[in-house]
Amino acid sequence: MLGFVVFVIGVLVVGGLLFLGSSVLLGRGETQPPAELDRSPVELPDDRPVIGDDVRALQISAAFRGYRMTEVDWLLDQFAQILDERDAEIADLRDRLHPPAVDDPKEQAGTPEPGQPDGEEEQRA
Repeated sequence: MLGFVVFVIGVLVVGGLLFLGSSVLLGRGETQPPAELDRSPVELPDDRPVIGDDVRALQISAAFRGYRMTEVDWLLDQFAQILDERDAEIADLRDRLHPPAVDDPKEQAGTPEPGQPDGEEEQRA
């Protein structure tokens, strides 16, 4: 019976030491302090819209208990691709809405200038 008690006490001591060691190495579960609002570790342009290359160029700093770099890099690549697709779609829609001005005089000859009589008015006269 004494051997069983010593065994249980030994298991509890080893378990306690493992718990203490992991708490020291991994922290006690406290949250990270809030980020400073006036300082950012990454820079994005303020004077123009963010494009895909801006996202690809981001360098996020890693901490001891930070993040998996491959997952964040993959996420940033996906975000940059979506930005590029969005910008291309917006440019396409703007071109459809406002086509570029025609500088070809042959195409302008078919439409009369304001105040100029068209072909029907000349025939009536």
